Amino acid sequence: MMFKKVIKNPVLRGFHPDPSIIRVGDDFYIATSTFEWWPGIRLHHSRDLVNWELIEYPLNRIEQLDLKGVGASQGVWAPCLSYDKGTFYLVYTVVKAFYCNMYDTNNYLVTAGNIHGPWSDPVALNNFGFDPSLFHDDDGHKYMVCMVTDHRIPKKYAGRLVLQEYDPVREKMSGPVKEIYTADRIFLEGPHIFKRNGWYYLFSADTGTGEGHGQTIQRSRSVWGPYEIYHAEFMERTQDEAWSILTCRHHEELPIQKCGHADLVETQNGDWYIAHLCGRPLSARNSADVPLFSGIRRYPLGRETALQKVKWTEDDWLVLDRNPQNCLPEKEVTAPGLPDYVFPPKPDRDDFTKKELDLDYQSLRVPMDENYISLTARPGFLRMYGRAGLASKFSQSLIARRWTEFTFEASASMEFEPEVFKQMAGLIFIYDEQNYLYLHVSHDEEMGKVISILKAENKNYEYPIGFKPISEGKAIILKGRVMEDKLQFYFGYKEEQLTEIGPALDCSFMSDEACLEGWFTGAMTGICCQDLTGFGKAADFDWFEMKTL
Repeated sequence: MMFKKVIKNPVLRGFHPDPSIIRVGDDFYIATSTFEWWPGIRLHHSRDLVNWELIEYPLNRIEQLDLKGVGASQGVWAPCLSYDKGTFYLVYTVVKAFYCNMYDTNNYLVTAGNIHGPWSDPVALNNFGFDPSLFHDDDGHKYMVCMVTDHRIPKKYAGRLVLQEYDPVREKMSGPVKEIYTADRIFLEGPHIFKRNGWYYLFSADTGTGEGHGQTIQRSRSVWGPYEIYHAEFMERTQDEAWSILTCRHHEELPIQKCGHADLVETQNGDWYIAHLCGRPLSARNSADVPLFSGIRRYPLGRETALQKVKWTEDDWLVLDRNPQNCLPEKEVTAPGLPDYVFPPKPDRDDFTKKELDLDYQSLRVPMDENYISLTARPGFLRMYGRAGLASKFSQSLIARRWTEFTFEASASMEFEPEVFKQMAGLIFIYDEQNYLYLHVSHDEEMGKVISILKAENKNYEYPIGFKPISEGKAIILKGRVMEDKLQFYFGYKEEQLTEIGPALDCSFMSDEACLEGWFTGAMTGICCQDLTGFGKAADFDWFEMKTL
């Protein structure tokens, strides 16, 4: 019996939400949201849908993207990647104000002749709402669909989608704006339009992005509608729920949850797949007395990207391939019959010997230029200059990588000689600027050089171990071990002789829906340096490592 290759979900593990997928020739690409993390928009490449590699970020110049001051889980939302006649198109939203009455949701377009760039400066589109998507019709016309935010109280509609033509010659929106979906109860977002067999399909996420999330499909003979929604007896729903072709909302037992916000791709062999967001929950839950999301399970890995194989019915509707009589995702999916295309694995440890940072690192809101870091000031080390505090939305010296599993270790070797208590550097586990656990070195007036842990949970701050004196003039190794919902810190001067510091701390609060302001990203781990004196005291990092246990 021939062994069939499988796709193991999630394919992009940890903080990779809102996937948009395309195929160009033999190459597949997925774009995902990055929110307040710089550079903007993650791009992954594959040739077999099984193995994926991170490639260049399209929004990597300050002229393209200014995130200074944006709040947690704001910034770059829901990119839509497309390709037409030799050009890559990427539309996306930059959210500047969200947790308020009137949202600022600015939609932009960048283009490139090569997926690796350079990508153009942004073209402003419209600001009706977020989740823009560009559709290239076969008659040469281009259209953008997006959802509409409504600041009125009460809202006139629960959900609304609008369509407008885009003029690529004039590089601006053109003609009338037309509503193609309105509903008093069912909220749709993340729309995409496809065309097949004379049908225009409107593919939309429904019911938010939490455990009630799902994916709907509608169709029309005209791009302008009217669209009818696909509904079938196998779809599990209550009266106020959408007809979803993919959802987990009634199946808490499934290992992946939150399924929805999908995009569609056809392989060169005629197989069809959807890329969709999902999440893997901890058993830990919010307490019953929290102001938001009482009792909900916690998702520190954030929203991830998975793939499902789908097929078309005889009457031209889309269903899941393996079991078309349900709408439930699978952790293992039959892969297309394409040649293996395996990328070389990356080492767990980064010795900072390259001229540029590895692509896996991202910073908060600003690029890590020479004002923040240097890989040449001391060859073989990353020198990080202390800047603003961890609550800053403007000027942090910090780089971090995604949590991809529930059990892992992260560690760093650092040389740092602070002179005052306002100078700090170390190893951080962080969700946003209000939620983190920070093992760091600082200075105390009586004890001299000290080590401590700073915990921030929704703006509640504490030092669980106080301050402990450590040796002057020596490199120190800092380590954190995450085991599900607990984080144990270690420190020492030799890797084989590290000592526990402090108790095992709850780390599940660094999670979607546990944070009060932002719940769209995912937990990250990295290194950082602060100098609140303004003098830029530097820390030198010899290496940084993350490895799965």
